[in-house]
Amino acid sequence: MDILLNPNVAYLILLGGILLAMMSLVTPGTGLFEIGAFFCLALAGYAIYNLFFNWWALIFLALSVVPFVYAIQKPNRGLYLAGSILLLVLGSVFLFTVDGWKPAVNPFVAFAASGSFAAFLWIAVEKSVQAVAVRPSHDMDVLVGMVGEARTRVHAEGSVYVGGELWSARSEKSIPAGSAVRVIHREGFVLIVEKAN
Repeated sequence: MDILLNPNVAYLILLGGILLAMMSLVTPGTGLFEIGAFFCLALAGYAIYNLFFNWWALIFLALSVVPFVYAIQKPNRGLYLAGSILLLVLGSVFLFTVDGWKPAVNPFVAFAASGSFAAFLWIAVEKSVQAVAVRPSHDMDVLVGMVGEARTRVHAEGSVYVGGELWSARSEKSIPAGSAVRVIHREGFVLIVEKAN
């Protein structure tokens, strides 16, 4: 465990734990990010317990969660995400100290790791939030209002061709096969249609 007491190693493990924790907030439910974050943060906690550290840097790390949560929920996420990354980088670089205030982390390690961390987090959060916001490609509600053709007689049951696919359908009034129909409602995978004028 002596390797964990090297500030550079502890810094990299801490950054990895924070990154995994933030990815678990963006993509919840996978379990992999959560488990990885737990182990990395536990190892980083061991290093923090045994090394000299700045309390204010630890507070910066804790405060970085607030703008990050706003970044994944608000439309103008760039400003919040930049603030979160800035707090994370400052807090993590200055967390481990020598002589009371000087960072114990090698500046080259800090610059390379923080830059990579910031770039990856920026791209990952932007793409993850964009993916969540995209309308599903199989959104059946887009069928409402579309016009299609009755392939069989439609009343209590029948089939219609709408949106390039064959669907089960019902209507209040009998519609003969070959008639143009308009979708007025959807109940699960059954389209409620009426005769189109």
